[in-house]
Amino acid sequence: MQPIVTVAGPRDAGPGERELMLSRAKAALEQLGAEDITRVDVPSRGSGDDVSDSGIRGPVQTAIPALQSGSLFGGVVGLLIVDAQALLKAEAEALATVVAAADPAAVAVVFVAAGAIPAPLGRTLKNVGETIEVKRLNERGAGEWVRTEARARGVHTDHEGIDALVRRFGTDVASLGNALDQLAAAGEDASAEVVATRFKNRPQEPSWHYMDAVAEGNTGEALRRLEDFLLHDHPLILLAAINNDLRRRSLAAAAPDYDTFAELDGGRKNYGMEKVWKQRHRSRDSNLRLAIDAVARADLTMKTMPEPTHRVTMERLTVALCRWYGG
Repeated sequence: MQPIVTVAGPRDAGPGERELMLSRAKAALEQLGAEDITRVDVPSRGSGDDVSDSGIRGPVQTAIPALQSGSLFGGVVGLLIVDAQALLKAEAEALATVVAAADPAAVAVVFVAAGAIPAPLGRTLKNVGETIEVKRLNERGAGEWVRTEARARGVHTDHEGIDALVRRFGTDVASLGNALDQLAAAGEDASAEVVATRFKNRPQEPSWHYMDAVAEGNTGEALRRLEDFLLHDHPLILLAAINNDLRRRSLAAAAPDYDTFAELDGGRKNYGMEKVWKQRHRSRDSNLRLAIDAVARADLTMKTMPEPTHRVTMERLTVALCRWYGG
């Protein structure tokens, strides 16, 4: 393994992806035999941290001497830089210079980034190091992670037990790991029955899980996703996601080709856009109009009616959307 490593995750990495990114980073440092590991958490841009005359914020300044000096006792100095995507231009330039000149026999450095690392550092890291990619964690990936980690902890499980854990904790591998630790300590199997009895919390899910179920016309799954979402977030947040999805589907229905569709939506091209484009013929124009009208009425209801009506409004809207999206 190269002594300079980038652990690259998705731009909108959630708790599950971040946990995987950090675990891969720590494993890389261990493999490289790093000692005296210094962790640098890059502040978010505009966080108010003082910037020196050179344009480098305090927390980032500590990374530069660590890269330059090496160990006084002949070992390998370890440096972990988290949230490297938030580096300022001057910081990226300074780090690019010291990374390119670092002694590979004395220093092991891992950059953890949720998104692109600013130039010229991003370019330098590609030239002198290697990249470990952590993809967006879906429920299938979380299930595979549970299977591997359960085996490592000596916890017996089966397909139903894994599904039950993922339904409880979503893709948050930190919470899944804690659950497996509890089961291992108690000497219990990770069966569906045990999981349902022992763990009562529900996952804090991104809205796209709900939208995927709606797009498939799977009413039961969409209602379950709705229930999970509303335990943690306000229904208006989900309604905004639905409205944005409908806007995109309407643009896709009117666009002659994918490039035009992307341009109408602001020029972005990503997996979510491609998914909407491929599904553009599933819903009739008349159903899209019905859905847009229903979302507007649901929005008005939740902004003018008592809170007890919100859940039933969203449930009725969900059932209708599953029907309209499917044809």
